[in-house]
Amino acid sequence: MNTNEFLQLLKEHQDKSLIFEYAPGVFVGANYHITEVKNVTIEAVDCGAGTDAWKETVIQLWESPSEIGKTTYLTVFKALGILSKVNKMKPIDGNTILKFEYGNATFHTAQLLVNGFSIINNSLIIRLTSSITDCKAKEVCGIPEPASSNSCTPGSGCC
Repeated sequence: MNTNEFLQLLKEHQDKSLIFEYAPGVFVGANYHITEVKNVTIEAVDCGAGTDAWKETVIQLWESPSEIGKTTYLTVFKALGILSKVNKMKPIDGNTILKFEYGNATFHTAQLLVNGFSIINNSLIIRLTSSITDCKAKEVCGIPEPASSNSCTPGSGCC
């Protein structure tokens, strides 16, 4: 999901609570705050000497220790207000990849992608997912692409 798609989703559901699911059935606590919005520019060189550049928007979620036990989630309306204020101060590029940065005592800090959403009762639930690292220069580095089937033959280099 890119940033514009997320903002449009929020605009369509302003009357709901905003809940984040960072693992199946595991949710960011109701004591979370949006503590930072980052406009990030990535300039990269991969292992095959290929260059690339792209932009991301990273929204940081933080659980306040002083509000443990809180049961009322941030509203979509309030989240939109925060993002609108940020946009006035540091314009947000809506065409960027959107990530959420989150971690707590039992989950390592990670930048998570949006994997989907659902509406349950009066809540907008944003499903987050981690991504795995990958080699972008497989052909240049001589790394064979895995076979199209789910099985690999011994010695094929795909296992």
